[in-house]
Amino acid sequence: LAWSNADLPSVAARILAQGGSGVVVLSTCNRTEFYLSDASPASVHGIWELAAERLGEPAEPHAYISEEREAARHLFRVAAGLDSMILGESEIQGQVRQAWEAAHAYAGPVLGHLFQTALRAGGRVRSETALGAGAASVPSASVELARKILGTLSGRRALVLGSGEMAELAMKCLASEGVGTVLVAHRRMERARDVASRLGGRAVQFDDAWPMFADVDLVLCSTAAPHAVVTLEKIAGTLSNRDGRQLCILDIAVPRDVDPEVGQLENVFLFDIDDLKGVVASNIGTREGEIPDAERIIAEEVALFWEWYGGRGVARAIRALRERAEQIRSAEFRRALKKLDHLSPQDRDRVENLSRALMNKLLHEPTMRLRGSVGIGMEMQLTDALRHLFNLQSFDPGDDRNDQG
Repeated sequence: LAWSNADLPSVAARILAQGGSGVVVLSTCNRTEFYLSDASPASVHGIWELAAERLGEPAEPHAYISEEREAARHLFRVAAGLDSMILGESEIQGQVRQAWEAAHAYAGPVLGHLFQTALRAGGRVRSETALGAGAASVPSASVELARKILGTLSGRRALVLGSGEMAELAMKCLASEGVGTVLVAHRRMERARDVASRLGGRAVQFDDAWPMFADVDLVLCSTAAPHAVVTLEKIAGTLSNRDGRQLCILDIAVPRDVDPEVGQLENVFLFDIDDLKGVVASNIGTREGEIPDAERIIAEEVALFWEWYGGRGVARAIRALRERAEQIRSAEFRRALKKLDHLSPQDRDRVENLSRALMNKLLHEPTMRLRGSVGIGMEMQLTDALRHLFNLQSFDPGDDRNDQG
């Protein structure tokens, strides 16, 4: 169900053509979500059709729907990393920003404000709590340990044995730390070239990797071999040419790729999957302890957004009510004048002023109560009731789709 950012504008345009005032599509490797304002049944049906085309089956059984305030809360939690597979991960905030920017022309004022507030909420969570502190995945923990051993990783050389998903994620982490050269070794050279080309590394033959232990600063092992592939026999002689330089070996394979005896060699620092999982568990524990503070920030930002959103709806409802009342007053005044043609112009003005005063007096109290409902959780119910009682559902005082609030 994932769409690339380049596809998102056309997806949003197709949905918006079915109705509504705004659409944003958030699509990552772990979620595809559609955000709509003023959604119509046709636009929701359009989403099911669009998803079914890609799935080849109905999408509804795989979907969840959140509405109104809960929808805002969901997006804010997503942007903060509270809804991620890895608690507190930071990449999602950038993905939320990219989704909004990709569909900016189709977002409309409500979703524009919603996504800006979500990004602010995510930023606050990351700056005011430790929800994103420390490595929370095995690949990122690998890089964190390497940094502790070697200091800065900028300009360092790394050798990666294997090219599976974990190895790719680790390579991305290494690249983000400025590692200068990454060599990818795999028994299938085609696979090594594919991964190396996508992640900015260089492919080497697996059997040519052993002499490279003399030059690299970091070795990351993630093969699918059923036994250890890095042994004393293969690398002991090579390591004697390192002139005492430290070598960090990160073994994230299951079963282990590196013979534990390699870790006994001088200036060799070996960490296996159990060491790395321990780092992750410790950091996740720290992050979980930050959840209450993060949720408090989310609640504050939802309240601020809802106050803006509710106030905007109240303002439109009041404007619609007053314009409808003015239409009725003006029409009735003109009808009455036909029977009051004996009045002087001054008396006609007095009658019209009286009708305006009566209308304003009648509308003053409900107007003040509606404005006072903003922020106390009653604005939606009261505006809905107002539109129903005065038949304002089909009456819009003006299209404010381009109104940025």
